Amino acid sequence: MKKRKEPVPARQRFAINLRKARLMRGISQEELAELAELHRTYVGSVERGERNISIDNIERLAKALQLEIIDLL
Repeated sequence: MKKRKEPVPARQRFAINLRKARLMRGISQEELAELAELHRTYVGSVERGERNISIDNIERLAKALQLEIIDLL
């Protein structure tokens, strides 16, 4: 029987997409935190998938990266 691949949890998917978008823009976690008016350690923990981030902070990060929220999900 073929083993079914487990889906990537939404929090991890968001973390991967956030990091990819940040790196594509060539900015550090600290710079992103400043742009989004969030603490740099918070942004790092979000990128590692350690935080259950609020929709308000998702919006702040998307705006800081000049993206729509959907682009990070």
